[in-house]
Amino acid sequence: MSDTPSDASPRPRQPFARGLPLAAPLRLNRPSDTWFKPALSVVAASAVPHLTLLALGRLDLVMYTMAGSLCALYGHGLPYARRARTVAGVVLSMAAGLAAALVTASLTHSTAVLIAVGALLAAAQKAACDAVRIGPPGPVILTFVSSAALFAPQRLVQVPAHLALTLGAGAVAWLVCVGPALIRREGPERRAVARALEAAADRVAEPGPRTRDTAAAAVHAAWQCLLASGRPTPVRRALERLVVHAEAAGVFAHPDQDPDRLRAWAALTRAWGPVPEPPPAPGTAAELYGIDAERAALRASGGRRAARRTLLRSLGPGSHLLPVAARTLIGCALAGYLCAALGVGRPYWAIVTAASLYQANTTLTWNRTLQRTLGNLLGVLVFAAVLPLSRTGPLALVLCCLFFSFAAEALITRNYWLGSVAVTPMALLVLEFGGAHPAGELVGDRVLDTVLGALAGFLAAVLVTNRRVAGRVERALEAVAQARTDTESAYADRAHTGPDGLDRARRALTARLVELREAADIAAGEWWQRALPEQRLLAAERAGHRTLAATAQRQGPPVRAPETRRGAVAPAPANGAA
Repeated sequence: MSDTPSDASPRPRQPFARGLPLAAPLRLNRPSDTWFKPALSVVAASAVPHLTLLALGRLDLVMYTMAGSLCALYGHGLPYARRARTVAGVVLSMAAGLAAALVTASLTHSTAVLIAVGALLAAAQKAACDAVRIGPPGPVILTFVSSAALFAPQRLVQVPAHLALTLGAGAVAWLVCVGPALIRREGPERRAVARALEAAADRVAEPGPRTRDTAAAAVHAAWQCLLASGRPTPVRRALERLVVHAEAAGVFAHPDQDPDRLRAWAALTRAWGPVPEPPPAPGTAAELYGIDAERAALRASGGRRAARRTLLRSLGPGSHLLPVAARTLIGCALAGYLCAALGVGRPYWAIVTAASLYQANTTLTWNRTLQRTLGNLLGVLVFAAVLPLSRTGPLALVLCCLFFSFAAEALITRNYWLGSVAVTPMALLVLEFGGAHPAGELVGDRVLDTVLGALAGFLAAVLVTNRRVAGRVERALEAVAQARTDTESAYADRAHTGPDGLDRARRALTARLVELREAADIAAGEWWQRALPEQRLLAAERAGHRTLAATAQRQGPPVRAPETRRGAVAPAPANGAA
């Protein structure tokens, strides 16, 4: 790259350890705009099997149905076509992890073996969820279920029936997650586009690298949501044109965009009424051509094969995800063995605590360690307070579990520790379905598991280095440079490549810039590595956004005269009524 400094200059070493924040990780944030969706979904998905088992007098089986019900927490940011596939995959993954745990528990009672299997499952679930970018709640729910099942009494002959309960509850969760498509088919797409419009408005109102990067990420997410949403509809066509306006303001920095108008469009898009019909964006035609070609390419067999190759590469020998998986394996095993050595009979909570800590880098892992520890310790106090109420009857126990399921999802978007205050009593109350346990024993074991799990988990994060994140930054810089070249070539030869080729090239460049910023942010919080090439990063981002702005002109194909053959019909405009 001609506008970047040479790599020949020596690079300073990055400090081994950075200062660790204490107050910032515990501050409360604004709640997510969709916090109620997973909260209501998990309650609805859990209520059906819970109340059914209550009527049958078999609440001792709740652990197996809850494994399927918790799958309702996934996929709420995805369009319904992809959500259906994603939640089905989560249900099958949940059943596979549970099957491995139940078979192991039925074949051996060795605590050492059970801890080893639990750590292996946690590492595999972490690597798989990170590779497919499943999103929150990530692998923690899968690890919670499989680790708890390892230490539950089990006979091999019972495993098929228990798995059937999980799959049945998972089917209910799938229906709960996909069912809203019957009411508002384009709901996820509308929310993604509204976020892009809001981020673009912030970019126009307050220009700067932070708002620029946020807007680029939101626009990229909106395009990806629309690409995955299925066949075009009038509403989706209107949403595509709204994203063009968000792109012009947030990514291309077009001066004619009005932030108040963008915010008004965002409010109307998020609401239940019709999608606003925007005028053509500055420098664009009214129709969109590139997204159709890109959608067709993704659906082709070659596009699917490319996606599979990308997924396999993300788990290959040089992947930056493997050190995080190794941290998970070592940290979970260390936490489990420490608790077992101190006399905890079922140290699965220590495994879950350690597994829940691992984020993209060491600094974020430290933040999660603080949040998890504080939330669990406060949650134990909440459990002690509500335990007498839950023991007044089976229905009271079921209602308490449903309440804490809702509260956990309602609070966790404010801060992870606040959600953990509700998760902890819910997890402890699940043990009550199999029979009452001494309250002091439950509280004491959970406190010990939490502290040891957090210490062992963070120790593994510090000791297992992840220097591959620097290599990921280098690859991201190369990808941005190549995407810039491709975009400039497509723009220079746009008469030959056409508007679809230019659109795809620009969207690819936007995606590479988003990935570069993500890689840089992850590397900035990692320890034990060389310093980041800050000047190259800054130059690459500036050059990439300049290229996007310079190639913002969209040209539609030549307008042809309507066909005059008998029976021929002129094509309808793409901006039909939504």
